Amino acid sequence: MNDITIDKIIRSDRRSIGIEIARDASLIVRAPKKTSLEAIEKVVSAKREWIAEKQQIMRQRLESIPNRAFTGGETFPLLGKEYPLFITENAMPHLSFSGTKFVLKKRYQGQARRLFFVWYRKKASEIIPPRVEHYARLHSISYKKINISWAANRWGSASSQGTLNFSWRLVMAPISVIDYVVAHELAHLVEQNHSRRFWDKVLDMYPNYQRARQWLAENGHTLTLGRQDVVSDPERL
Repeated sequence: MNDITIDKIIRSDRRSIGIEIARDASLIVRAPKKTSLEAIEKVVSAKREWIAEKQQIMRQRLESIPNRAFTGGETFPLLGKEYPLFITENAMPHLSFSGTKFVLKKRYQGQARRLFFVWYRKKASEIIPPRVEHYARLHSISYKKINISWAANRWGSASSQGTLNFSWRLVMAPISVIDYVVAHELAHLVEQNHSRRFWDKVLDMYPNYQRARQWLAENGHTLTLGRQDVVSDPERL
């Protein structure tokens, strides 16, 4: 297929061949279990122009993600805004947020990535559950529990048992985007698909969802602690 390389083939009980471009620009093909490699390559070849275009977009996005070194002056997102990092000798705790800046104790600079992961996840656990409770109560939707996950490629998910999962990375996004993902997952507890009825339910809960969804599509790749956190799986929502 000349310059088109299939990076991963995932076979399952699906009925048709699907093509996805991952966040790192790799090509993922999803196919029925008994589909031959020849049939897969034929579909990929027919989509070669679309694939090349999408891979170029993903490569440009990847290049736009900062490769953070966790040094003073670097900025980190929180609720849609960027805040600078200050390094100091006497920070307590090791990483904190003052409202205008992040403050990191110099002694723990080598552990900064882990400290930021933990801090963001804790912040997400403070912000997201109240948003879920608000929309669930307003629209009489029941759920069992909420998990703040380490997921790198799903903004959220909902199980048939009523468990809601949200990525810690969401706390980097504007509150409007958080509310959209919350509405999206709550709607899945009512409609476990992406049918017209599902999107009507999302619209009922969050009328401005299309703007938030577009923001996430255009900016979601920036909600990360650095280029090294991007893995070869597609973003999902």
